[in-house]
Amino acid sequence: MSTLLLALAAGAAIGLALGALGGGGSVLAVPALIYLLGFSPVGATTASLVIVTFTSVTALVAHARDGHVRWRTGLLFAAAGIGPAMLGGALAARVPGAVLTAGFALVAGAAALRMLRSRPPAEGGATVRPGKAAATGAGLGAITGVLGVGGGFLAVPALVGVLGMRMRNAVGTSLLVITVNSLAALSTRAGTVQDLDWAVVGPFIGAAVLGAWDGKRLSAKVSGPTLQRIFALLLLAVAAFMLIDAVA
Repeated sequence: MSTLLLALAAGAAIGLALGALGGGGSVLAVPALIYLLGFSPVGATTASLVIVTFTSVTALVAHARDGHVRWRTGLLFAAAGIGPAMLGGALAARVPGAVLTAGFALVAGAAALRMLRSRPPAEGGATVRPGKAAATGAGLGAITGVLGVGGGFLAVPALVGVLGMRMRNAVGTSLLVITVNSLAALSTRAGTVQDLDWAVVGPFIGAAVLGAWDGKRLSAKVSGPTLQRIFALLLLAVAAFMLIDAVA
């Protein structure tokens, strides 16, 4: 299969995940860029941030129209992570590729297991304490910067399991968090963006944006608990694959 077709197929899958699950784009984009398209781990994390930023904005607009974005909590959560994301992004260039891959896998696996063990909150949701939201957001921002991810695959479990938000609202709100964190992390990698292979990254972004709209429609047809299980199982599978590859 040609590189262009692989980029289009991977982009569509990542957009679908972001639109339906409010995350999972980076956790799929990084391995796709490395294993399918031949990017280095550092190049893949930078390209992933660009791809996920464009795609998450598209999905955010769609979820906001349906009232599934909790703007106050999302902005507080994201704002607390901006500084840590920028610091993490600056440190990422000094971390060996194998360590980045292993760290990515371990964090994704831990998030997946937490979601599988946690019970989905009631439809009414819970009151979110600002201090708790800020502390959780800061931790997520640091991981976003170092691992080159938008953070949705961690934001959704955090919004559901730590802050008590119901799944549909967590999906929409996480897209706001992803957008802010990705832009913050990208600001520290501005000098490397022009080195990306845009003949691959451009079509990847286009397919992902289109996939995000389909993912939003899919999320309206699937229950919150089912979305949570699908998200967790996807994370666990990718984490296992990447960890095996990192230690092999």
